[in-house]
Amino acid sequence: MDHSTRIRIFLAEAAAFDRAVRRAAGAGSRPPLVPACPGWSVADLVGHLGSVQRLLTHVLRERLTTAPDPTDPSLYGLPADPAVRAAWPLPDRTPTLGPVPGELLDWSAQAARGLAEVLDGLGPDVPVWTWSAERTSGFWLRMQTIEQAVHRWDAEDVTGEPAPFDPELATDAVSQTFEVMAPARRGWKPAPAGDGERYRFRRTDGPESWTVEFRGDEVRLEPGGDGPAHVELAATASDLMLHLWGRRPAREPRVTGDAGLLPYWFTLVPPV
Repeated sequence: MDHSTRIRIFLAEAAAFDRAVRRAAGAGSRPPLVPACPGWSVADLVGHLGSVQRLLTHVLRERLTTAPDPTDPSLYGLPADPAVRAAWPLPDRTPTLGPVPGELLDWSAQAARGLAEVLDGLGPDVPVWTWSAERTSGFWLRMQTIEQAVHRWDAEDVTGEPAPFDPELATDAVSQTFEVMAPARRGWKPAPAGDGERYRFRRTDGPESWTVEFRGDEVRLEPGGDGPAHVELAATASDLMLHLWGRRPAREPRVTGDAGLLPYWFTLVPPV
């Protein structure tokens, strides 16, 4: 997927997220909890995503090559009004159940637009700090487009049936899970050594398939692999993305091989 396509999808997902959280927050009412994010209300979801996006905007705008201090409040553009600050969601105070300030929703929408603007201007190849071995602005656009879409789904799930993901985005997100997220998550949280477990994920609404093998500490990816696998899960790209991000099981899945091995994926790749 090219840079301009990712920018377009990011902005569409950000607009859908904004509509969903405003609908869920209501007018002065108690914000509902987010089923997909235990311990978070809608206010916490908005605060989390907006904070990440503003922190990254700073990284990208300043072209930082080392991690910023995430405890520095000046990075987040918080409101000056003490009454609004008192109602602001904080990472150590969740779920936040007071009325959602309108300023929080505006702040979130501005965070997404600001991140898109700086990413669009930089292009995909500017060297910057990331938590991954890939240290480019393009890494952050790919990561944040996926995160924005996942949290859009979370927000829509609060009040109704969430829309599926764009198939091109979902296919890219499935690949990114194996290329980036699975190795990272195994490093962030305790996970058992792989014993040669082989998983295949096959897209039913397109030609792509992926075979993933766990060997010791390694996660080995075979794009399009048709070799042996202990279990295969076939579903739409959107449903594969939802499954791998721990949102919900795939609908109308086709499972072949050892179905009992599917839940063990989340032991080998701990949720974050």
